[in-house]
Amino acid sequence: MMMWRDHGQPADSYYQIRPECVDDAPKSKFRIKAGKTLSVRKWHAAFSQDGQLDIGKTLSRIQRGGIHPSIRGEVWEFLLGCYDPKSTFEEREQLREKRRLRYAQLKEECREMFSLIGSGKFVTAPIITEDGEPIQDPLVLLQTNMGAGEPVNSTGAVNMNGSLQRITNKKEIQWKLTLHQIGLDVVRTDRTLVFYEKQENLSKLWDILAVYAWFDGDVGYGQGMSDLCSPMIILLDNEADSFWCFERLMRRLRGNFRCSGSTVGVELQLTNLAAITQVTDPKLHQRLEELGGGDYLFAFRMLMVLFRREFSFCDSLYLWEMMWSLEYDPDLFAMYEETEASSDKAEGSRGKPKSRRQCGKYERENMKSGGNQEGSLPISVFLVASVLKDKSSKLLTEARGLDDVVKILNDTNGMDAKRACTGALKLHKKYLKVISSD
Repeated sequence: MMMWRDHGQPADSYYQIRPECVDDAPKSKFRIKAGKTLSVRKWHAAFSQDGQLDIGKTLSRIQRGGIHPSIRGEVWEFLLGCYDPKSTFEEREQLREKRRLRYAQLKEECREMFSLIGSGKFVTAPIITEDGEPIQDPLVLLQTNMGAGEPVNSTGAVNMNGSLQRITNKKEIQWKLTLHQIGLDVVRTDRTLVFYEKQENLSKLWDILAVYAWFDGDVGYGQGMSDLCSPMIILLDNEADSFWCFERLMRRLRGNFRCSGSTVGVELQLTNLAAITQVTDPKLHQRLEELGGGDYLFAFRMLMVLFRREFSFCDSLYLWEMMWSLEYDPDLFAMYEETEASSDKAEGSRGKPKSRRQCGKYERENMKSGGNQEGSLPISVFLVASVLKDKSSKLLTEARGLDDVVKILNDTNGMDAKRACTGALKLHKKYLKVISSD
């Protein structure tokens, strides 16, 4: 007797692809499966009467089959530490309103410096020199489009006497230097999606990234952030909620974008990736070194934008929620709130002893190992190591140079988000065992 098997319902209809891009867009493997995927019903049932969330049960369900697209945004807010699972409905509503007000204040600060913020428009040409001198670029004048016959300065504000003032504030200069780069990246981000056919959605993405660059002046804006922010505005209707969800994600990743001298923060993760591969697959590590890839720069993009380019849009969201559920730390909310007023942003420090049931599987392994520095590496590093392990045979036999390495890694056929996460957990366990025995 043949057993019936549920192959699940495709989720691509939630993230529509433009008709002319369908043939070239990567095919999604994620399926909504009854009894596995966290459904709307199961999600609502996970809350107590006053609104406390059973996070342990929720994590288990996500790890089995991901999250239904219709509730993805609100679940992500918990996974990223926007809200404490132990909070009530009323407490979360109060916090949400407080954050929305804070975002409105930040946005107004930015609008006063550059009036295109919040206008539904954005720029893709430089508006200022490194010395703070306004640039009268015809493209900027066209994009600001403040009205025929009105003098427009390069900050985007109508100036009735036509004078152009030089800016001397270093933070403001630095911020304005990034605005056109954000615009250039926005028009390239997820351009296959129907969602971004609307100018208002492109502008919303630009607004959030511009406000974030001002908010986090130490890091500002870096290429790749638009790929990380884009899903937030698609999943969450309210712009302020999208901003804070993105800001929480950046708490984890901002170190990757931090530059000091000639180095970029992500290079530390590349060094860790090399160390992991050397332990878990020494033959492959040796071969990569022979090919001139011992610095592992070929994995730079994977770590910077968390596999957004290697998977379809739908599958990359599935991968992200799997990652976050596996490394979930119940102290996340408290840790972020404690550092809210501090300029030294949290970047992954561990809190006091916590309930194992409320932790993701990856975090549990870290707890068992005593939370040492090596064990506290983000799961994304082990995910890349898992992909390398998966393609090890091909890399060893077919790669004759770094171009071949990149080509093999860019071949997404056979790549599966759940399998990659399972492989990452196995490598993590093996790595911890080896380093603890040294």
